[in-house]
Amino acid sequence: MTAIDAQLARGPTFSIEVFPPKTERGRDTLRAALDRLEQLDLSFVSVTYGAGGSTRDRTQEVVDEIGARGLTVMPHLTCIGHSRQELVGLLQAYRDAGQRNVLALHGDPPRDNPDLASGDLQRAIDLVHLAREVGGFSVGVAAHPEGHPKAPDRASDRRHQAEKLRVADFGITQFFFRAEDYLTLVDDLAALGVDTPIIPGIIPVTDHRQTARFAELSGASIPPELMERFDAAADAEEVKRIGIDVATALGQRLLDAGAPGLHVYALNRAEATEQVRAALPLDAPRDPQAG
Repeated sequence: MTAIDAQLARGPTFSIEVFPPKTERGRDTLRAALDRLEQLDLSFVSVTYGAGGSTRDRTQEVVDEIGARGLTVMPHLTCIGHSRQELVGLLQAYRDAGQRNVLALHGDPPRDNPDLASGDLQRAIDLVHLAREVGGFSVGVAAHPEGHPKAPDRASDRRHQAEKLRVADFGITQFFFRAEDYLTLVDDLAALGVDTPIIPGIIPVTDHRQTARFAELSGASIPPELMERFDAAADAEEVKRIGIDVATALGQRLLDAGAPGLHVYALNRAEATEQVRAALPLDAPRDPQAG
């Protein structure tokens, strides 16, 4: 599997994020979505992770299944709830299985175990360094165009993000809806001497109430005028149409501004991502070792 930093060096990427399903029905839904989405010549697929047993084992299963399809996969890995030894073991297992990419995150306690211990590593940057020690990985980190929800102020948040991105190979942002938020983040980091590629994350909204909940947790915001459009929609199909149109326009604006690719929060569904991809003039570099 090709390292993501090597893909970025070849040209704009197009990637998706999925999550490990909790039920057999959810697994069937994800498989059906992947059957369709893999036809898009995806650059890579990222898979979210839950610490402390929440979705840890399911993440490994989904990573293995996606890899078996010949797709480049990037598992998420979190500091929280793990000893250093456990994290080394997980990284070695991924490397031995042929995985070459990982997204290093601090992570939050899972909802089913809110008292989970913080773990030996305190920050995502520590996990980046650990992945370097184990070796063999292209390492990404999360970026927050609107600022991390726990940051005390914008200036300190930007310094923290700059520190992390200096040692990573690439960043992937939380989803956002205003191109200016991403462009300002890139400019602010450049002023701090950071030119690490940052892939913007976008979400084609299909359920605006659900997306609003996601936004609250991640520190993102849905512009009031956009929320008004969703609220005024006649039905769920109109909400979906608006969401896809907005995501497509945002993706085009970002690519026109020089973004190194697009990362779509697919929510284990295919249709919205397919429509966004079809509307964008983007030839994503595919893993040359894929089948």
